[in-house]
Amino acid sequence: MADDRFPPLLERAQAHALDYLQLLPDREVLARASRDELLAALHQPLAARGEPGAAVIDLLAAQAQRGAGACSSPRYFGFVIGGSHPVALATDWLVSTWDQNAGIYVISPLVSVVEEVAGQWLLALFDLPRESSVGFATGCQMANFTCLAAARHAMLRRVGWDVEGDGLYGAPRLNVVASAESHVTIDVALRYLGLGTNAIRRVPADAQGRMYADRLGELLATLEGPTIVCAQAGNVNTGAFDPLRDIAALTRAHGAWLHVDGAFGLWARASRGLRGLADGIELADSWATDAHKWLNVPYDCGVAIVRHADDHRAAMTSTAAYLVQTQGPERDAVDWVPEFSRRARGVPVYATLRALGGEGVEELVDRNCARARQMAEILADEAGVQVLNDVVLNQVLVRFGDDDELTRQVIAGVQQDGTCWLGGTTWHDLAAMRISVSNWATSAEDVAISAAGIVRVFRALRGDGP
Repeated sequence: MADDRFPPLLERAQAHALDYLQLLPDREVLARASRDELLAALHQPLAARGEPGAAVIDLLAAQAQRGAGACSSPRYFGFVIGGSHPVALATDWLVSTWDQNAGIYVISPLVSVVEEVAGQWLLALFDLPRESSVGFATGCQMANFTCLAAARHAMLRRVGWDVEGDGLYGAPRLNVVASAESHVTIDVALRYLGLGTNAIRRVPADAQGRMYADRLGELLATLEGPTIVCAQAGNVNTGAFDPLRDIAALTRAHGAWLHVDGAFGLWARASRGLRGLADGIELADSWATDAHKWLNVPYDCGVAIVRHADDHRAAMTSTAAYLVQTQGPERDAVDWVPEFSRRARGVPVYATLRALGGEGVEELVDRNCARARQMAEILADEAGVQVLNDVVLNQVLVRFGDDDELTRQVIAGVQQDGTCWLGGTTWHDLAAMRISVSNWATSAEDVAISAAGIVRVFRALRGDGP
């Protein structure tokens, strides 16, 4: 007999969700409530007797408009955060309803097959080697970790060392090379893997953040032993791409493993007009990206892709006597990601890819890049505003009055204004506003309104008036 407690609670949650979504395009992007205000509304000693579920849902929903940043807003330009595409959100509700532990096939054949197909579609979309293995991790942090774990396994295996069995104590030295502009998740992954950040050999980058291939070649010529090279597709500040074809040629000549951090830049491969930015990326040994960025699926979903499936599986797989693991072609997710128990996060990826198709993903990426160029053009027309980067993708770096303090004040003022939300960064020792356009719903009007808000704050701070 069906449990009659579900329908009223789910209907109530749906009503609150629809209210939130309907207000999202026009609401202030800033979360206005302070920690103290939220604690006053939410904190109390844990009661001995619980409250009605409807009351709890109402309480939480009541705080969302003031306490949750509108990260899914079409005017949210911080941290390369995508919004939830409608089909992705609806599918994610199904994922929560099904409540599958997607770790092994026997628990959920449906999720296993869906993720297998989604992985094949991603390889085709990115035009990467079709024999590559795919794992759905929490985000690009753990995708980078997974890929670099496979790299560590492979490179030490080649010199006769079993890192999974014997660890790193007494192991041959493993060289790690990365750009001076590599993302912090590369450093964190290397910490998790026991390789450490002090061991990274840094290669200088140019004014846009692209690794110098010739300097990489000079460094590789001085290194002996197993080597991992980390390149980047989409600099987190400028959106620039390392010269991947040249880097791949150098790493192959040296016998090194090439990993590419493509948290959002890998999605340029879905666009015929942009894929040239990532020329040569298919020659790498592993790739990491996020689906909760440019594919606009709900958090959390990263993707680890490894050309050499045996190395990927050896670095990740777990076994236990009580588990029922596959011996045939069926897919156990524990073979491809660090988690044992895990959410079926690949299902919204499947649904969104199926709903959009390749042309739909291409249009989404192209449209966001067009909106980034629009933002840069509007802001650059304002006297005293400087765009610091070549806007090749979806990232825009902006500086105001050629002054660090004024730039930081504009950023803080825009955040408080609430028209849009964006963050700040330091680029080549200069304070800069960082604008990332990643939301499927961001329109030309959203950009125009947001740019006008930025200019308004800048003029007020400069004393020019509106």
